Amino acid sequence: MSTDATAPPGIVLVGARGYGLHHRATIDRLAGLGVCTLTAVVDPTIDADEDGGVPVVDDVATARAHGPVDVVVVAAPIAAHLPLALSALEAGADVLLEKPPVTTRAALATLLDAERRTGRLVQVGFQSLGSHALPAIRDGSVVGTVRSAAAVGTWTRNQAYWDRSAWAGRRRVNGVDVLDGVVTNPLAHAVATALALVGCRRAEEVARVEVELYRANAIEGDDTSAVRVTTTTGREATAALTLCGPTEVLPSVRVRGTTGSAVLGYTTDEVTIDGVTHGLGRTDLLENLLAHRSRGDALLVPLVSTGAFVEVLEAVRATAPVQIDHPWVTWEGEGPARRPLVTDVEAVVERAADQGALFSEVGAPWAHAVRDEVLDELVVDGVPVASVLDGAGTIPTSSPRPYLHPVRTLGGTVVSAHHPPDHDWHCGVGIAIPDLDGVNCWGGRTYVHGEGYVWRDDHGRATVLHAERHGPSLQQEVRWQRPDRTVALHEDRTLVWRPVDGGWELTWSSSFRVPGDAVVRLGGPGSNGRVGAGYGGFTWRFPPCSDVSVRTATASGEDAVHGSVAPWIEWTAAFEGAVATVRIEAQGHEDPWFVRVAEYPAIGSALAWRTPALVRPGIPLVRSFRATISDGPSGVRAPEDGPSDVGAGNTLGG
Repeated sequence: MSTDATAPPGIVLVGARGYGLHHRATIDRLAGLGVCTLTAVVDPTIDADEDGGVPVVDDVATARAHGPVDVVVVAAPIAAHLPLALSALEAGADVLLEKPPVTTRAALATLLDAERRTGRLVQVGFQSLGSHALPAIRDGSVVGTVRSAAAVGTWTRNQAYWDRSAWAGRRRVNGVDVLDGVVTNPLAHAVATALALVGCRRAEEVARVEVELYRANAIEGDDTSAVRVTTTTGREATAALTLCGPTEVLPSVRVRGTTGSAVLGYTTDEVTIDGVTHGLGRTDLLENLLAHRSRGDALLVPLVSTGAFVEVLEAVRATAPVQIDHPWVTWEGEGPARRPLVTDVEAVVERAADQGALFSEVGAPWAHAVRDEVLDELVVDGVPVASVLDGAGTIPTSSPRPYLHPVRTLGGTVVSAHHPPDHDWHCGVGIAIPDLDGVNCWGGRTYVHGEGYVWRDDHGRATVLHAERHGPSLQQEVRWQRPDRTVALHEDRTLVWRPVDGGWELTWSSSFRVPGDAVVRLGGPGSNGRVGAGYGGFTWRFPPCSDVSVRTATASGEDAVHGSVAPWIEWTAAFEGAVATVRIEAQGHEDPWFVRVAEYPAIGSALAWRTPALVRPGIPLVRSFRATISDGPSGVRAPEDGPSDVGAGNTLGG
């Protein structure tokens, strides 16, 4: 902090690009008025000693060599908010922290504790909460006592928006929750403003949070979502939001009270009542923070007042976005300008706002609100290592089927993924069949020789008809169905699990039998003419990982292992920094191994590499595997005749 009480406070700007440019303009304006000074800028993207005459430094501590550090403005990526704010508080500075301040309840508690411990404070950059319209509506003179507030946001974003940074559209980056999506970032102000209007700002004022999260883009996060928050006083704040509209409309919040209603355009600070629009101003949050320091003005967005918003983020964190099924999405543009349009999304958003409802409650044709049911849990030495899901949360064109997810090591590292943005139909660990006598029980487009991958109304599903649990053993009767729900194939599935040295072991056995007296053909792209793309059968989709090593007893690297026949295959990688190894042994059969590393992380045993597998009446087709899941690197030496790391890979799809 500055030691001269008469000197204007010194500001350090962390993040000078993107929205940081807005902060820079505000700081320069206030500095011109003598209200503050800009001591330094922290931004690794600026390769210079100075930025417009202002020193560019590595961190807040280094900035002290150039002047006072009284206020730190943080406009950095979401994952950096917590460490940057903590370091600024520890340095004795107050903080203006961009929204969302943090993404978890635990992180908010950590930051609030730092405020108390250091005696400094954090103002959060929800600029709309500085609007003079909020107190005007809240004081009862406009609509009486506010009963509900419904935020409406219909925006459009193209591929360039999602390509703008490494964290855009991501839910986690390097083990840190970022939750970048429509609710938490581009239209976060809509949610925060609706909460503020119903008087719900602190965490303890939230009674219930409901969310429906959808995505049309190939992202981890959500781009079309609905939120409903019920307060402890019985009021409701809702939000119906999309980034997949045909045009961009100014967002608003519809307020209903005991004596009337109004619409707040929170980006323009305009309130419309009975068709008449009134323009109101707003107080800049940095000016408010500086006024708090100089004369004790109340902070407009103190950190503790964002607790209710963080409760919404907790609900978002706990809810995986659902892909919007392809019949309800059309695409416009090419390359960076490519963008999705969700069918009827404007009308759906309107209905949801009018009714204070979720998308599934207003009949959105693409709403898939059913979630997976956990059928069983695999536990080894008291540690939950895998969940058995029924697949009900899978959309129709991703071919719903039962599978395991999350699968964990005994140390807690997650080594499975489901519904990844690159291939929504990839589901944890399980069986999937791309061509079951002409039925797509894999998901996504169907491969047609001479045409490539095309969308067809040929998606089947698999359901668990019966299950029995006997200690560490689970037997399931699985019914594979055609689009018309008639039975195409029966599967008797057995899972057995136990601890082994260095980890735990899963034995998976699937015995397929026909429902009638006709031969059933199990095929896929490989057997239908696509060379090298014989995926289908037992498949393991991994989450994002690095330093991947894939090998068999005689080969190493993606190119060498893909399509090879060997008794076992092994995958070692760093999953969010924790190294884990999965080794799969084929038992009683010699199907080629399917491998993807460069395009996406997955391995499998190809049931129909070049020719279909046939299931004959009275003769079950059996495929069995033994998988060992362990923490740490492999204990098996790489083959001497192959490279020690993965190859360049290919782009054969799947």
